[in-house]
Amino acid sequence: METFVAAVLLVAALLLAGCLLVLWRAGQAGRQAGAEASARAAELEGRIATLLLAQSETSGRIQAMQEHLGGRQAELNKTLSERLDGMTDRLNQSMGESSKNTHDNLKKLHERLAVIDAAQATISDLTGQVTTLSGILGNKQTRGAFGQGRMESIVSDNMPASAFAFQFTLKSGARPDCVIYLPNGAAPLVIDAKFPLEAHTALKAADNPEALKAAATRYRGDLQKHVKDIREKYLIPGETHDTAFMFVPSESIFAEIHESFDDVVQRAYRERVMIVSPSLLLLSIQVIQQVLRDQRLREKAHEIQDEVAKMMLDVDRLDDRARNLQKHFNAVTKDIDQILVSSDKVTRRGHDIGLIGLETPKPEPLPSLPFEES
Repeated sequence: METFVAAVLLVAALLLAGCLLVLWRAGQAGRQAGAEASARAAELEGRIATLLLAQSETSGRIQAMQEHLGGRQAELNKTLSERLDGMTDRLNQSMGESSKNTHDNLKKLHERLAVIDAAQATISDLTGQVTTLSGILGNKQTRGAFGQGRMESIVSDNMPASAFAFQFTLKSGARPDCVIYLPNGAAPLVIDAKFPLEAHTALKAADNPEALKAAATRYRGDLQKHVKDIREKYLIPGETHDTAFMFVPSESIFAEIHESFDDVVQRAYRERVMIVSPSLLLLSIQVIQQVLRDQRLREKAHEIQDEVAKMMLDVDRLDDRARNLQKHFNAVTKDIDQILVSSDKVTRRGHDIGLIGLETPKPEPLPSLPFEES
């Protein structure tokens, strides 16, 4: 019994000792945890202080940035205000100029409207004159005179009087309306202005297919006959050029012939008869005029060469004289350099002469006296 009690007491003592050991270790752990918590708290307080300092610096920077942004915003507002004022001034100036331009344009528009009114009145007058022109063209002789008048005005306005002749009589007795003298002694070019317009008038007046076909047949026949007459009467070997012009006094008739009667045009080419309108005649005359001008230049080429040779002699003479003048200038420059050298020497010597007698002479040392020894 006592042994059991002693064992129980021993176990209880062991348990108590274990509990005490556990409690001691728990105390040690609590103290260590407290120390760690204190260290963490101190570290946390340091971090909080650092954050507070950073927050204070950030607040200062934010305030400085706000002040800087305020100044920049004031400058920006001032700049924007100045630019808006400048843009307003430019807009006002531009609007003023636009208003002035609009006023000037309206004034010019009124002037042009006045010109248009005058032109409309002129057109009204011309409308009445068209009837008279139709009457003129209805007559064969007056119509021929009209075509010849247009041809003569084109030729006489664009060529010198010595380069052409109207109603020139050939050896055969035929009298073409105009001949143009070609350069280099070539035979003159013949121009015929008696274009048959009766068939063309009938073609325009046709109001049904049968009449239109008959008028076209007549028009083609008259054109072919006129081309044949020009070839037979005016293309004379050795006396006239191998090509002749058949003048059509209207651009619209010329276009209609090439559009609807191409066979006649091709036959005229084969017969060496060129169908020309007023614009083509003018172009041909300008080409001939240029050829004549080139011929005159070639004829004057030897005179030009003589003048150029004389001019080259003058240039050579001028070059020699310029070189002589350069030699004189070089000699004068050398003389001037020598004169400057002499002048420098004279100046230095004069300066040296001026210094003579101006320097204070240094006193000479007194001779030493001999002393007798006592």
